[in-house]
Amino acid sequence: MSQALPPRSLARSAEIQLRVIWALMMREVMTRYGRHNIGFLWLFVEPMLFTLGVTALWSFSGLHRSSSLPITAFALTGYSTVLLWRNMPMRCVGSILPNSSLMYHRNVRVMDIFLSRTCLEAAGATMSFTILSLLFWAIEWMPPPEDILSLAQAWLLTAWFGMALAILLGTLAERSEMVEKLWHPAAYLLFPLSGAAFLVESTPEAFQKFILWIPMVHCTEMVRAAYFGSKFTPHYDAQYLIACNLVLTLLGLALERQVSREFIPE
Repeated sequence: MSQALPPRSLARSAEIQLRVIWALMMREVMTRYGRHNIGFLWLFVEPMLFTLGVTALWSFSGLHRSSSLPITAFALTGYSTVLLWRNMPMRCVGSILPNSSLMYHRNVRVMDIFLSRTCLEAAGATMSFTILSLLFWAIEWMPPPEDILSLAQAWLLTAWFGMALAILLGTLAERSEMVEKLWHPAAYLLFPLSGAAFLVESTPEAFQKFILWIPMVHCTEMVRAAYFGSKFTPHYDAQYLIACNLVLTLLGLALERQVSREFIPE
């Protein structure tokens, strides 16, 4: 009997924390989008409109005529991947203080704030990517992905990277306001370097050695390799991306633990 209690206790604790995270997600949706008009649908409509606009701009600009690549799939995979990893840190940086009143609840922790926001952003980007993929496939603007399992793997690794980066930056922002001020311009600078608008194989070999140090490039290349890998030669290292994710995760968890101990709700 005594040996059966810990598993039930652990399961009960996990259930409580999942309910807390879900409640925080619903609170964030209501706070951010409200109950009027289409409400929570903006969660994925907003990234859809952004991606759709970029895809249409690329298509109507005539760039597809100078390349054999499927320009719709190229734009969709590139900008959807960027939205997946970029939006998470933006929602976590500076998120602790506005939610400090929630910390009075025994079951609400700093990590729950981060997880609720990152899961919400991941869900929105995933729904946007899925709906647009099905739409473009239905109207024959692009073919279906060549390897759906590899696509899921690449997407999950990208989401993991975004979450780990968000937790790390979110905790660092609590220690210094400079993190929030520096991350926004850094995110815009990383945008053209993330591989969203180019393929690694199209860059000079000397430049490839440097660009492949950026983890986001591996995310984009993996997603595109799963979608239309037969049309180009992808350059990525999944093990390198996993190693980066592990380092970011460990650093983020360590800093989050320190911040949780030192943080005093106001």
